[in-house]
Amino acid sequence: MKATLMLRALLPVTLANVWAQTGQPSYPPRIEDARAEIYKSVGDVKLNIYIFEPPDHRPADKRPAIVFFFGGAWRSGSPQQFVPQCRYLASRGMVAFAADYRVASRHNVKVVDCVRDAKSAIRWVRANAERLGVDPNRIAAGGGSAGGHLAAATALLPEFDEAGEDRRISSRPNALVLFNPALVLAPVEGSPFPRNLAELRERLGAEPQAVSPYHHINKGAPPTIIFHGKADTTVPYRTVELFAQRMLEVGNRCELVGFEGQTHGFFNYGRGDNKAYYETLRKTDEFLAALGYLSGPPRLP
Repeated sequence: MKATLMLRALLPVTLANVWAQTGQPSYPPRIEDARAEIYKSVGDVKLNIYIFEPPDHRPADKRPAIVFFFGGAWRSGSPQQFVPQCRYLASRGMVAFAADYRVASRHNVKVVDCVRDAKSAIRWVRANAERLGVDPNRIAAGGGSAGGHLAAATALLPEFDEAGEDRRISSRPNALVLFNPALVLAPVEGSPFPRNLAELRERLGAEPQAVSPYHHINKGAPPTIIFHGKADTTVPYRTVELFAQRMLEVGNRCELVGFEGQTHGFFNYGRGDNKAYYETLRKTDEFLAALGYLSGPPRLP
């Protein structure tokens, strides 16, 4: 009951703040040290994925990979956000990807369309794994805020695969690295939904529960690490506590790393003295090493 009452209070704040989020990196991205390929076309919209490879990488290497999705409230944002993380993980031996996807401000889409694009990106990497030098069984997904939601959605939501894609190729990642993610988008334990239910359905493009990762947690979900500021008022910390608790209850691996006094976006490169950026990246490295994706100690200041 306590969790129900908490979500009743937090849910309207979470959704309103995530949708109102601004200040994301500029678009379109210009990333000189990455190779861009088109992973999906929708009408006249071509979506790029930016590829960061380890030194001397060869297609025969079959390296682990990670696909990052930017934040921006499903309205805006740029793949530039996770370029620093991509560069570092490529230097550690992974193939790192920063995926573009359609957003409301540029493409007039709903959240479910963002989910479709995210699933398409994971499927594209897996379908092209041999050519890209990627191990198809070691593909992680990562993202921040709305992008964290999309990464989790690729792992947990059973719906919203793009029509016409080969579903024999899985769009489900093998691990999750989430930064202040929006994971609870619908009531918990039957609590009443906010009064603007119709508006939320319209913005999401589906029933809220259908796009809420928390509501689709199942045994066998990918191992997950979550970084979240305890002073986050955009996506309240309590929501990720509930997600992590439920993951553990059903027997999944889920590590929640809370940061005292930190607010939304605390992990981004260039925020303050970069202390949180390096700390989250170090713990990301250790998490991926524990899964067998990296070897040796982190190479960070």
